[in-house]
Amino acid sequence: MISSVSEAKAQKIWFDEDNLWISLYDGRTLSVPLAYFPRLRKASKEQLQKFEISGGGIGLHWDDIDEDISVPGLLLGNGDLTQHNKIA
Repeated sequence: MISSVSEAKAQKIWFDEDNLWISLYDGRTLSVPLAYFPRLRKASKEQLQKFEISGGGIGLHWDDIDEDISVPGLLLGNGDLTQHNKIA
């Protein structure tokens, strides 16, 4: 079984009401709350289904909603990296 984060590759993805599910080639299954990704949370069911598994499984891409997710990044706990903290 591949245990390296950098070698994690998506084989299949699906959604339920609150989560993105990812089946990896090494047998692991990840569940990530859609709350971590506002674009996915706000997308229609049709938009969610229009994805591409890219880079041989290391990336997930939704062209319609301009969302890209790194599978290794998910294993490291990264959520939406497009949001920046505001400095008061």
